[in-house]
Amino acid sequence: MTAPRSFAAFAIVFSVVYAVAYVIAVENNYALFTYHPALGEFGFLVERPKDGPAMYWYGWMVAAGIVAFAAGVISCFIPERGTRRLWTGWSWAVPLAAMVVFSYLLSGFFMR
Repeated sequence: MTAPRSFAAFAIVFSVVYAVAYVIAVENNYALFTYHPALGEFGFLVERPKDGPAMYWYGWMVAAGIVAFAAGVISCFIPERGTRRLWTGWSWAVPLAAMVVFSYLLSGFFMR
């Protein structure tokens, strides 16, 4: 069984856009929901901590996933000649760059 040509474009675009959207979501706190582990409750969008810490990580992942999925679906409708020049290395180079960016952003937190 062979995957369709559009799956390759979807996979590359999804991985690239997810990494970039995740960095943006974390930096600007664009969480679609907040989880309060001490209470076992979910809240819509970003909420202040109630009883204990609030977890925004799940909301950031979902927000980045929705953006990446939409971009991936749009890429499936691009004609083949437009995606022929799409380098498959982007699917690992951009997430690697996102890890470097996070390392830099978190360096002040760990070097206190």
